[in-house]
Amino acid sequence: MNIEKQIEFHKIKEMWMNLAVTEAAKEKIRELSFYLDERELRRQLRDTTDSRSLMEKLGTPPLQNLTEISDIMMSAQMGDCLTPHQLEKVETVLAVIQRLKEYLKRGKMYDNPLAYYEANLNVLEELRAEIGRQIRGGMVDTYASKELSRIRSQMVKCEEQMKKKAEQIMHSNKESMADNYCTLRNGRVCIPVKRECKLKISGSVIDKSSTGSTLFMEPASVAKYYEELQILTISEENEVYRILYTLSAMVAESVTAMDENIAMMEKLDFIISKGKLSIDLDAVEPSINTERRIVLKDGRHPLMDKMVNIPLQLEIGESVRGIVITGPNTGGKTVAIKTVMLNCMMAQCGLHVTCKEADICMNNSYLCDIGDGQNIAENLSTFSSHIKNVLEVLREVNEGSLVIMDELGSGTDPTEGMGIAIAILEELRKSGALFLVTTHYPEVKEYAGSAQDILNARMTFDKETLKPTYQMVLGEAGESCAFYIADRLGMPNEMLRVAIKAAYGEGALDRYTFQKEDALLEKKKINKISKNKKTRGNVELRTKYKLGDSVFVYPDKKIGIVCEPVNAKGVLRVQLPGKKIWINHKRVKLHVAATELYPPDYDFSILFETIENRKIRHDMQRKYTREEIRYD
Repeated sequence: MNIEKQIEFHKIKEMWMNLAVTEAAKEKIRELSFYLDERELRRQLRDTTDSRSLMEKLGTPPLQNLTEISDIMMSAQMGDCLTPHQLEKVETVLAVIQRLKEYLKRGKMYDNPLAYYEANLNVLEELRAEIGRQIRGGMVDTYASKELSRIRSQMVKCEEQMKKKAEQIMHSNKESMADNYCTLRNGRVCIPVKRECKLKISGSVIDKSSTGSTLFMEPASVAKYYEELQILTISEENEVYRILYTLSAMVAESVTAMDENIAMMEKLDFIISKGKLSIDLDAVEPSINTERRIVLKDGRHPLMDKMVNIPLQLEIGESVRGIVITGPNTGGKTVAIKTVMLNCMMAQCGLHVTCKEADICMNNSYLCDIGDGQNIAENLSTFSSHIKNVLEVLREVNEGSLVIMDELGSGTDPTEGMGIAIAILEELRKSGALFLVTTHYPEVKEYAGSAQDILNARMTFDKETLKPTYQMVLGEAGESCAFYIADRLGMPNEMLRVAIKAAYGEGALDRYTFQKEDALLEKKKINKISKNKKTRGNVELRTKYKLGDSVFVYPDKKIGIVCEPVNAKGVLRVQLPGKKIWINHKRVKLHVAATELYPPDYDFSILFETIENRKIRHDMQRKYTREEIRYD
């Protein structure tokens, strides 16, 4: 089980790591576990106290991330030529070491033990001075050596001569120039010559314009200066490499001293980070004992705001080995047991604790069961996971353990859960470990009240605000206050009566005082489901389009005339030029209503029927005929 994550100690570590500067210190914090050696633990606590005292008097010490410098020192040791940037990093670290050494020297006036680490820091003044003199602005300085200064001075003169000679040629050949300035092309000084005047200028074509009308030529008289400049450039490069190799060799000779400096800075960073955390948490140094005794005065959860957290008072270990904490939901029981274990683990990791005063014993193991631990992937229910964790705790527990368990026996049948809770408590009591557990079972409270070495405790609760106070009262059993909380939050009295009667019987109703008048549970207005209206029998749809209406037919936007209204399926018939079509009403839009186009008694058969059909219909109305009307 991951104890650090269950009690949120990993969050304390994250805060702690953020206060460290070097990667080595961060990694040490990440991997750190509680100390089992009493002498080492006491030394770690002294370091934390000394670092806090030092910072309160002198401020935060100068420290720097050393990841890059370690790689640089390794490269120098292997004989590589360090770059100016790398050499500047070495100088920067040496400057930090110098400032740190001076910081620690000032701490000696307060007789702070950490100040005497100053003697272990070597500022390597000669190396720092040489790098500072020869490297500047990310490059080898011109005055790093007399030879480099001479070479670069000649290079400047040569460049000036090249430019001067090019300008003279341009001035004497104005009619051949495409422009009145010289330019650099591929590192060469060129003059812009008209294409047709190419043969008038002695020299080499280096480049040409995009149109090809201008040639950029290097005059022959300039070329000899360019060749001289190239020789000077090679000389400069050789001298620069000589200087860099010399400085790299000096760094390589200082590797041992630098490694010691780096190790000391990382060690101090780890120690200082503990002091920073102590200041941030407003913590104090705890007393350490090996007599199995824990005393916390005004203890608080290190991750909670100390302005709203009510201090916790706890004493366990001499005549009491275990505490059973009861009280209402949200009453602070879980926070209380986490507060105890967090402060104990912080102390045993060499950190200060968030208490006014603390006397904490060393533990050989920290064990806990907090949270439901439900895991669908592993097919574990809340109770199964709970029991699995409990059994793991019971296998490891011994007289040197500190154990916390939350909601003992929860997640199953209350009667059986109560029995399991008592069995677990009895096993913990026999082990001799120190333990704190929380529960709601009244039978467990009774057991704790009668069992040897076990004490009841309750978490106080503000009934007016329904908020926890996080204050633990030892020697008293608490109550869950579930009915009271439900009453205050608005549960109707009738529901409460049913609940009280089911829990404690008819007689309990007479002993309960309701907080409000009888009222029904107020129902909220709910949204109604809107069903789709069926097309069948929809009068509005059937009368949407009338006989003779002029309509648009989509998607082509053709104009037609309704010859049969919408039927029960939402389909109507439209007369288009030369044909009649059936179409869904959604693909039709009214253009002009029939009432605006035709008189009230208009005979639409003129529009929609053939002459033959109209003649047959006329004959059928006045006499018998064998002819039949044809429908297209």
